[in-house]
Amino acid sequence: MLITAGRLLTGDAEITDGAVLVQGKSIVAVGPRAQVEAQADAAVERLEFPDSTIVPGLIDAHVHLVFDAGADPVATMQETSDEDLLAGMRKRAEQLLGTGVTTARDLGDRGGLALRLAHEIAEGRSSGPRIIGAGAPVTPVGGHCWFLGGEVSDADGARALIQRNLAAGARVVKVMAGGGGLTKGGAASWQSQFGAEELAVVVQEAHAAGAKVAAHAHGTQAIADAVTAGVDSIEHCTWMTEDGFDLRRDVLDQIIEKGIHVCPAVSPHWQMLPRFFGEEKAKTMFDLVRQMAEAGVRLVAGTDAGVQRATFDGLVQALAFYEHLGVPRERILTMATTEAAMALGVDQETGRLAPGYAADVLVVSGNPLEDLSALSRVEMVVARGQRREAS
Repeated sequence: MLITAGRLLTGDAEITDGAVLVQGKSIVAVGPRAQVEAQADAAVERLEFPDSTIVPGLIDAHVHLVFDAGADPVATMQETSDEDLLAGMRKRAEQLLGTGVTTARDLGDRGGLALRLAHEIAEGRSSGPRIIGAGAPVTPVGGHCWFLGGEVSDADGARALIQRNLAAGARVVKVMAGGGGLTKGGAASWQSQFGAEELAVVVQEAHAAGAKVAAHAHGTQAIADAVTAGVDSIEHCTWMTEDGFDLRRDVLDQIIEKGIHVCPAVSPHWQMLPRFFGEEKAKTMFDLVRQMAEAGVRLVAGTDAGVQRATFDGLVQALAFYEHLGVPRERILTMATTEAAMALGVDQETGRLAPGYAADVLVVSGNPLEDLSALSRVEMVVARGQRREAS
């Protein structure tokens, strides 16, 4: 398959009149059209998009396929059988793929269903993005998202859960360092659920198996403890306290120094936040993300798809949040491709267009470096060499 377009953004360079040559599941050549065409067999299928841009397939670094993004996704999940849940998850994975997402990190599911789906997709039995799954997140008894089956009462329980998840195919460990609003009657979002020593047990067990650790942490103390423990990414990172917000500069410096990725997990409907939290609180929350961006934190894109109102077609709308903050479009695209791939540990496999990488390719109408919404005008998606036309 030879894909040509008026513009090519490889993740490393911008090329006018570029081309990508795909063979099987992999990219074999990338560059100026004339050079790449010279390497293509005469019989190869040619797909031309003269007014479009080729970019790497997008990455959503924070989704929950087990949830349906409805008014009460937890209740819906609890009332649904595993097989019916899996059927819905297959549809949601298709929806992600249709919007150009070729890799998604699932940070918490029930019964290893996302891990099952990841296996189906990898084998070609289902259609969807590459799924980097966590399985059941590590949480205290009655803690945030206890209903996903990851409750632990001590270090041995945490180690055993991690080993079960990894044996089932998990490629990342999710730990609920703090509370969250999705869990009724549980710890408040600003409250910590584990201390630094307990989190260090999770990190040690995961890293010994070659897996990364993603820590759910809204509260400032939970963020600080996760950083001390050596997690690989912090999810949300909203710097909450009991009575407001407190971005600790010493902790921020450690995040940057250690190269910890931060996924704010911005909802596609971020513009509604002032209505729910109030203008002043929402303004403060927005400004905290801006401060992290300006300080040089390694931000990555994620949507928390599956929770209330966070639909599985909203990555581009969520990316607009960062443009609203003044983040350059080139960096925003990186957050959803090369930087996200590094956060997920798949940067030698996907996230850029280069020979030897997986053929995860997105063709969009227009130039996303001039108009970010061009990413929503999908003309074609290729995931691991399999073509999907725009719907």
